[in-house]
Amino acid sequence: MLRFTGLILLILLHLPSPSSAQPVSLEIKLPPIVLSGVNFTLEIAARDSSGNPAVHFAKTPELIGIELNVIGDHPAAMPSFAKGKLVVENAIIREFGTREIVVRVEGMELRQSVRVIPGILSILPPLVAILLALILRQVVVSLFAGIWVGAIILFDYNIVGGIFRVLDHFIVKALSDVSHMKIILFSMLFGGMVGVISKNGGTIGIANLITRYAKNARGGQVSAWAMSFVMFFDDYANVLVRGNLMRPITDRLRISREKLSFIVDAGAATVTSVFLISTWIGYEVGLIEQGLKLIGSNEDAYSVFLQTIPYRFYPILTMILVFLVSYLGRDFGPMLTAERRARATGEVLREGSQPAVDLTDTTSQYTTDKPARWYNGLLPIIAILAVGIYGLYSTGTAALQDAGIETYTIGEIISKSDSYAALLWASFTGCLVAIVLSVGQRILKVTEAIDAWFNGLKSMLLAMLILVLAWSIGAVTEEVNTAGYLVQILRGTIEPHWLPVLTFLIAAVISFATGTSWGTMAIMMPLVIPLAHTLGLDARLSPVDLEIVLHGVISSVLAGAVFGDHCSPISDTTILSSMASACDHIDHVRTQLPYALLAAVIGMIVGDIPTAFGLSPWISIAVGTAIMIGFLYLFGKKID
Repeated sequence: MLRFTGLILLILLHLPSPSSAQPVSLEIKLPPIVLSGVNFTLEIAARDSSGNPAVHFAKTPELIGIELNVIGDHPAAMPSFAKGKLVVENAIIREFGTREIVVRVEGMELRQSVRVIPGILSILPPLVAILLALILRQVVVSLFAGIWVGAIILFDYNIVGGIFRVLDHFIVKALSDVSHMKIILFSMLFGGMVGVISKNGGTIGIANLITRYAKNARGGQVSAWAMSFVMFFDDYANVLVRGNLMRPITDRLRISREKLSFIVDAGAATVTSVFLISTWIGYEVGLIEQGLKLIGSNEDAYSVFLQTIPYRFYPILTMILVFLVSYLGRDFGPMLTAERRARATGEVLREGSQPAVDLTDTTSQYTTDKPARWYNGLLPIIAILAVGIYGLYSTGTAALQDAGIETYTIGEIISKSDSYAALLWASFTGCLVAIVLSVGQRILKVTEAIDAWFNGLKSMLLAMLILVLAWSIGAVTEEVNTAGYLVQILRGTIEPHWLPVLTFLIAAVISFATGTSWGTMAIMMPLVIPLAHTLGLDARLSPVDLEIVLHGVISSVLAGAVFGDHCSPISDTTILSSMASACDHIDHVRTQLPYALLAAVIGMIVGDIPTAFGLSPWISIAVGTAIMIGFLYLFGKKID
């Protein structure tokens, strides 16, 4: 017994104590490249002989080859290891080239090289994308070129190899993300449902239901405006169905084609971009999620999307302005001339105008002799809303219960929900309901319903390609640290509260010049979210104020992008609005631009600027509405 006890004591004496356990290896984690003079994060892991973190190692290392940047009054002291890990967030290297970083601690030494490039190179990927979009007006080519430039910079300036890295590194990485695939599937399924309800007459039935109330010029305009909320699920369907259906009615009521195309165009992206369920949702939420990841936020992207809706001043005020103009019967500028001509002479087109050829009448898809029933379009949409709400509630409550939380609010449920799963369930259910209704009433054969569904899927392919490229260029800007460079040069020069209005201006200019709202969002979102976050932290904003600024810049990107989608002469929906309304395209752009500028300017003055300093967005919307009413009474003239 004594021998056994002595043996146990001998073993215990030779066991290493936690405090004496030493790491046998160090690992350095560096970014792919470092920008000269720009902060970067350096991580060092200490591991024991088993490869596990040396959690009791708490030494302070010596780092050679880097400096610790001082920001404000933050101390530049070297941190120590904590739980086997050391993170240096304010590391900086001022000379570019291949530089060696040396870590020395407790007799150990580790050397690792890193490429340091001039910081200005980091803005080339988004800059190339923006400039090519302005010149070529081809967002796919522009985004691909931007990604390619980023890949060239990241992979040793290899031009040919950069093309391959675009494919096997950035695009494959974007497609391998589970959340990204859910967004793509949701959007494709939603497009398939739109294809079915367009083919079975559901969209026409909904439109016919609304137009029963068009008895005079006011009723015709208000009906065309109201239909935009019924056709909220897709901007193309919104434009094409409303324009083609309302044109004979507005012609009979002596409403100018310019006015019809304005109402049709103003109710497309402005509505689709802010509704809870639409073909835009997956794209917008995907970009928001990408931006939130860049700042290390775990906040649910769909929840952020919902919170930004009241801050989308341009689309909200535009829809209010369309209603006011339609209901009050007051116009100004070139539109006043067009409306007076139509009322007085019945000439709905300007003499000598060249109306856009109407080649995109989606109502012609409905070719059966069955009546166009409104519920064939509305029931699938109701199913999507119902299942979407159920999905948000069920996944949110399940997550809260798993966390041991028994009482919660609606906001907490939504913030913890799996919005991607909910949207996926909802869009799949919408497809099923649309197909069952079509086949069950013998409006379509099974093969016809499936063909219509596939046509709807195909209509989303270009949008999904743009989305994948958007995710990819977001990854590029992250790896080349574009936001870090912008923060470094703008730090101390821009007060964060002014970022929302500046963001709106930049997004509006880009979208107007390129004609693409989605391309604008893809370029802007991964830049402004990290910029706003970092500048807000530097300015020591409170968490509430920082959240307001973040919501402001996100909403400004989305709203500014819609501005170009609405009124740019090269925007697809602007062109489709002219075609669906059979209006001269230049006349359409010329007459609606003053209205778009009015909503944009008021939105910036009473919306973007004051809400960034804490004003409620609902007060801004109310004040903006009052200003527009006053403007119409002061400068607008009655038509009749």
